[in-house]
Amino acid sequence: MNMSESKSFWKPLINPFFRLLWITNVISLIGTWMHEVGAAWLMTSLTLSPFMVAMVQTATTLPFFLLSFPAGALADILDRRRLLIVTQILMFSSALALGLITILGKTSPVILLVFTFLLSVGAAINTPAWQAIIPELVPRKDLASAITLGSVSFNIARVAGPA
Repeated sequence: MNMSESKSFWKPLINPFFRLLWITNVISLIGTWMHEVGAAWLMTSLTLSPFMVAMVQTATTLPFFLLSFPAGALADILDRRRLLIVTQILMFSSALALGLITILGKTSPVILLVFTFLLSVGAAINTPAWQAIIPELVPRKDLASAITLGSVSFNIARVAGPA
């Protein structure tokens, strides 16, 4: 890979709106992966029931199964920027509430599942809006690099979050 190819890969980050959204997405995804690992770990300390431990994964993935098509339609119909802000606020609020409840020692298996589900609802609605807004933020010639950077952000978070 020569120097011009290297520069073109990172070129979408020159755009301040894309850069801010990309960095925010990385941080959000790291939090998501931290929650996935932490929720499973916390559930094993709350109950030894294999069913309840498995329900953490169900609460994480069920919103994507149920909301993929409606979330895609919302991303096409609504202002994507506002949709991203609303979903990020939902996820932040859910994570903050769960964190406070956990610090206070009041977390139960049901509470953990409810907040895990809420976080995943936010992520399920956020994902199509994030993917659909990229072409609005970068020039067409940089679109492939911007999409690649989106995948890079997911993989960075996938490594950093559980760690």
